[in-house]
Amino acid sequence: MIIEIVSGKRKTKLAVQIADTQRKREQGLKFVRLLPENEGMLFVFLEKTAAGFWMMDTYIPLSIAFVDTNGEILRILDMFPCTRYPCPIYNPGVYYQYAVEVNLGWFQRNGIKVGDYVRF
Repeated sequence: MIIEIVSGKRKTKLAVQIADTQRKREQGLKFVRLLPENEGMLFVFLEKTAAGFWMMDTYIPLSIAFVDTNGEILRILDMFPCTRYPCPIYNPGVYYQYAVEVNLGWFQRNGIKVGDYVRF
């Protein structure tokens, strides 16, 4: 699936895999060793949540955007690989319905920030 992130008048496209079931969300990008530059994963939740993410068995550093029901980016965090316990939990501190994971720094490199919008 291709999503579009709108930042002012600029639109950036991103190819995403969809994690829309509990099983897919738990798997996420675990064990992935290479994520192409303009690809990522879209996590879809049935209702708003404030749950944190962790990086157990995730081998690549990621950035994550937490997105509300209307598509607004509420928070962006950087997350780092973890292969043994205990792994940190990255709490967004906001309620969100979607999350977008990409390579570390992708949002910054593309000028995407809190307050921008994701179009599905």
